[in-house]
Amino acid sequence: MPVIHLIRHAQASFGDASYDVLSELGHRQAELLDEALARRGVRAARVEAGTPARQQDTARACPRSAPGELRIDPRWDEYDTAAVLAEHGDRAGDARLGELGAPAGISSREFQTLLDRALAEWIRAGESSPCPETWTAFQARALGALEDLARDLASGEQAAVFTSGGVIAAICVALLGAPPEVFVTVNRVGVNSGVTKVMVGASGARLVTFNEHGHLEHDRALMTFR
Repeated sequence: MPVIHLIRHAQASFGDASYDVLSELGHRQAELLDEALARRGVRAARVEAGTPARQQDTARACPRSAPGELRIDPRWDEYDTAAVLAEHGDRAGDARLGELGAPAGISSREFQTLLDRALAEWIRAGESSPCPETWTAFQARALGALEDLARDLASGEQAAVFTSGGVIAAICVALLGAPPEVFVTVNRVGVNSGVTKVMVGASGARLVTFNEHGHLEHDRALMTFR
């Protein structure tokens, strides 16, 4: 049966001038990911990513495990972090500070706390959210991308999708039949370059593994969450 590997992009550049650039550590994570997937026999015939450079550059760093032509589908893009924080965050109404909509100089841990609260409010708001994309619409587009990809895969084919933590979390929540609120917890624990496996059978897509990151476990410094 077809297998889809949902891969969170390697570490981006939080706190730098542009977040959407792989860090030096991110490049190393991607190299180790490619080596680990190749050892496991992963050779994806179908390779997809969204529009962010961090997703595409992670894909291009995996020539052995994901040698297929990279196809760009904006449905794999992350939710609009700046919009969620602007409309539902503790600083709602303030001018957006920085690329991600967070105050300059904030630590990654502090940012995650702000983001978790804003995401919970975004989900609770449902269709009444003033964000350009509601939680419902975001999850629906992620699932639509997964369903279309699954439909195109032949028996035994593998696909590699290089995307973001929120997209993967939204899909996992749906496949598990979990309440939407669980998204915040699942989203928080996604490891950069972690691999989530989805198998496609006659009854549809099934979640097999989530956030596998054995290629990083030999060195704790390689494990990052933003």
